[in-house]
Amino acid sequence: MSASPSHPLWLLVLTRIRLFLRQPEAVFWTYGFPLVMITALGFAFRGQPKTTVLVDIIGPQAAAFEARLASAPRFKITRPADTDWKKRLQTGKTNLVVETGDSPTEPPRFWDEVQRAESLFAREAVENTLLRDHLPNAPKYEESHLEAIGSRYIDFLLPGMIGMNLMGGGMWGIGFVVVDMRVRRLLKRLLATPMRPAHFLLSIMLTRLTFSVFDMIFLLTYGYLAFGVRCAGNYLELFPVMLLGGLSFAGIGLLTASRAQTIDAISGLMNLIMLPMWIASGVFFSAERFPEFMQPIIQALPLTCLNNALRGVMVDGASLTSLWKPLLILLAWGSVSFTIALRIFRWK
Repeated sequence: MSASPSHPLWLLVLTRIRLFLRQPEAVFWTYGFPLVMITALGFAFRGQPKTTVLVDIIGPQAAAFEARLASAPRFKITRPADTDWKKRLQTGKTNLVVETGDSPTEPPRFWDEVQRAESLFAREAVENTLLRDHLPNAPKYEESHLEAIGSRYIDFLLPGMIGMNLMGGGMWGIGFVVVDMRVRRLLKRLLATPMRPAHFLLSIMLTRLTFSVFDMIFLLTYGYLAFGVRCAGNYLELFPVMLLGGLSFAGIGLLTASRAQTIDAISGLMNLIMLPMWIASGVFFSAERFPEFMQPIIQALPLTCLNNALRGVMVDGASLTSLWKPLLILLAWGSVSFTIALRIFRWK
């Protein structure tokens, strides 16, 4: 294939780029929205030197009990009205409620929320502090805090956001565009021109891939400047993973759009495919949280494979050869999807 600037394929790519840049909303959802999400989640779950434990104290001996916890600066103590504590615990405004008795010798009652890890942690923290009061000669253990690349939530989040963005770009950036042109009868008109159908499909994929490359560089740069996120591995090994992920989801997006006839149909198909991966593929939390019997299916999902490979390079510093399994599965998803899409694609 000639690499001449006048080649139909490159002219089609240039046309797609110009059409994209003329749509400010598309530029925002491609570049602006991921930054908003990363910034919001990065600040919401930013690392803190010490964990603040929210404790509510109620009852006749509340003041005395508060004085017993005052020596530990990690406790943020509130003394709400006796009728408000249950609502505060239910809504997560406090982690633990301590109900004191009528006399100083009466043991307090702890109210926690068993479904919240921070509530159980708060109970253990209060119990340990009280135990030390009763055992003044108890040994004090030396504390050490792990500070390494990948130990923060933002280090975990950024690769997941990159993977989600590659999936969204490949699915919506290709699938939605193709169906929109089919609905407006543009595909039928293009088919009547001397243009090769393969050139048109390739131009859409290459355009999406071009924007994905700039998008990933943008996110990596922002993550480094705003939150100090660094790559533990080699950037030269990170970009092939991104490239493979972009191509794979481009193939899946093309397959999804190959037969859809309406905007409602493609929107439903896109959400049906992407929503399970948003939840289960480890974008915002580890996929290992799901039950063991679900793991074979979850680990075979393309977004799970992409996120595992991205975190393998960025967080663990792994090489491409050690990530052969998720990369091979990702390659299979893209190759099979693109092959089937070329065979069943409808132009009308």
